[in-house]
Amino acid sequence: MRKFLFANCIVAVAFLGFVAFLDFTGSLSKICAQERPNVLFILTDDQRWDALSIAGHPHLKTPNIDRIGRQGVYFRNAFCTTSLCSPSRASILSGLYAHNHGVTNNFTEYPSELKSFPMVLQSLGYHTAYIGKWHMGEENDEPRPGFDWFVTHKGQGKYFDTEFNFHGKERKVVPGYYTHTVTQMAKDWLNRPKENRPWCLMIGHKAPHSFYYPEPKYQKAFDDVQVTYPSSASDEELLDKPQWIRQRRNTWHGIYGPLFDWRKKFPDESAQGVKDFEAMTRAYWGTIPSVDDSVGELLGLLEQRGELERTIVVYMSDNGILNGEHGMVDKRTAHEPSIRIIQLVRYPGLVSETQPKVIDEPVLTVDLAPSILELCGAGPLENIDGRSWKKLVQGTEDRWRKSFLYHYNYEKQFPYTPNVRCVRTREWKYSRSPHGDQGADRHLAELYHISEDPSERRNLIDDPEYSEVLALMKKELILAMSAVGLDPQNDTMPIDEGIKEALPDQKIR
Repeated sequence: MRKFLFANCIVAVAFLGFVAFLDFTGSLSKICAQERPNVLFILTDDQRWDALSIAGHPHLKTPNIDRIGRQGVYFRNAFCTTSLCSPSRASILSGLYAHNHGVTNNFTEYPSELKSFPMVLQSLGYHTAYIGKWHMGEENDEPRPGFDWFVTHKGQGKYFDTEFNFHGKERKVVPGYYTHTVTQMAKDWLNRPKENRPWCLMIGHKAPHSFYYPEPKYQKAFDDVQVTYPSSASDEELLDKPQWIRQRRNTWHGIYGPLFDWRKKFPDESAQGVKDFEAMTRAYWGTIPSVDDSVGELLGLLEQRGELERTIVVYMSDNGILNGEHGMVDKRTAHEPSIRIIQLVRYPGLVSETQPKVIDEPVLTVDLAPSILELCGAGPLENIDGRSWKKLVQGTEDRWRKSFLYHYNYEKQFPYTPNVRCVRTREWKYSRSPHGDQGADRHLAELYHISEDPSERRNLIDDPEYSEVLALMKKELILAMSAVGLDPQNDTMPIDEGIKEALPDQKIR
């Protein structure tokens, strides 16, 4: 009997010890979670790299957005790997190129089984939320994996009175201007109790995506600014460019086309012709000050809550846009205004606000996920294409990339841009447009001395003086493709059916 009691006592003590161990490890996990930084990620839609005052824009004033870079890191040469909303957003989340994550157009959903950096943070005890434009799966606004709270809408949403889905529990129209609506939702979520756990909040703005509608107080903000047609859109400037670029001017994505239902005869010296192009440009600019106000509100709230100094704040655009350059009003192409993006990061654990940094090395959308995870002390995503820029910022990275691949696949829904395979270095850019059937290219390739010709005015592809450079860049493209798992000899892409002038379906404009 005594032996039985003694044995039971040992079992009981062991059990209590195990419970205490679990309680200790649970407490330790909570302590570790508390020590991790918060993440505030702010994503804009189609905002050009130069559409900020920190980038030297002559008319836009964005002091709150600028503050993130002036007290942190300004990545002056940030790029997207596919200049299209859904593929770029999937790359930001996953660290993968579009051909690897599978979201190659605006109608494909983010694969539910594909890990994202919010999923990893959620597994570590983070509260996670996504509020605003998601746009991966045009008609699906239901909650996605990795987020405790998910508020979005179908498709593009509207600048005024958008219908939101509140985590699958309620769908309703929220009156008001989109930028302020999602900002208030974000503030409400930030003010919820967090149980001393870190949080990750992603905000997806609609601005400055077309159709451009500034809120009333900014509708006339740029009326006194004279806007001129970009000279790079003229017939003379386009003589050495591929034929498809000239054809594109008359399409939905061209400066002559019917986009915004404004006349855009080009060149048109009539008062109405100039006014229409000016109106488009001013309206684009006019949506951005509201985003700056939003950033100011969010930073102010974090300061009030005493959380700003332990929060990684990222401000980023998904892709750029051509506002008339080369006769285009869109993204998708490999031109600089299309592929260059904004990336600003503020986090005292990375860079002191009194010693901000400007980084000129090229960073990509696919680098965001691994960088955030490393800053949060999380394990890395496996088998991804991007890499963390933490050491680059801290000055301890000596083997950063010298070139990168940009690619885009032809869309039947928007048949205005061919397939694009492009490699860019600091000095040069080489771009080709494969037909898609492994046969010879049917479009003229492009070669630009980008460090000397950042506006891409002179195509050197047929200049014998640069034949050696061209040969090197062709090899560089093969290497860049191979580095991210694209076989240059078996590169699957849609068949280019040509540049068409037909309008896209009303539902997806």
